[in-house]
Amino acid sequence: MDKLTTQSRTTEAADASVRMITAFNQWGYQTDNHLLSIINDLGPVTDRLTLAIRRSKTESELEAKDEVRDDKLRGLHYLLTGYMHHPNPAIKAAAVTLENVFDNYGLEITKESYSSESALISSLLRDLGSEEYIEPISALSGCGDILEALAGAQEDFEETRVTWEREKAKEGVLENATELKKEVINIINDRLVVYLRAMQNVDPETYSLFADTIGIIIAEINEAVKRRRKNPDPGTDLQD
Repeated sequence: MDKLTTQSRTTEAADASVRMITAFNQWGYQTDNHLLSIINDLGPVTDRLTLAIRRSKTESELEAKDEVRDDKLRGLHYLLTGYMHHPNPAIKAAAVTLENVFDNYGLEITKESYSSESALISSLLRDLGSEEYIEPISALSGCGDILEALAGAQEDFEETRVTWEREKAKEGVLENATELKKEVINIINDRLVVYLRAMQNVDPETYSLFADTIGIIIAEINEAVKRRRKNPDPGTDLQD
């Protein structure tokens, strides 16, 4: 039986651990106090790792939503900049009017904290929503659409942010998923695998089936890691 590779992703380590705990419960080795102690230690750490992965996923989603609204903000700026060079004087004047409002905020707001950027974007949208800007916005094809898209992106970001903050408040201090993964793998490799290797020799009739199951779970993860290292996947799954 091999050990679980430390190159496993956090999601893979969590999945392997959950399957191992399930296998233990199905084969009923509760009479082995040492094995039970290992599983009892593995369970809570696995639960904490699962929570940390979920929080990390939500945070990644939040970052993606932030990038969407940043993109819409840049799009508005570039749209206005283009129209400011339009040969039609009326269109150019409308663009200058709106760009003067935008310049009060600028693209630098994308570098602000989430809270500050949200406040500034909301303020920009309120300013441009004033009656005096209805006509300039209407004069620029696409301007109303991109403002609507920016408002939608801002709302989408805030909804995701509320979810993220609610999870943080509910679950308390954030734990690092990578560190928890190491803890899970250490328990599996240094305690569970080592113990099962020994017990397979001492009492193969009792332990071989469970040990073989654990070995298969580990082999599947290790093979997935090996394939990934040969063919790197640029996807968004957690790498640590």
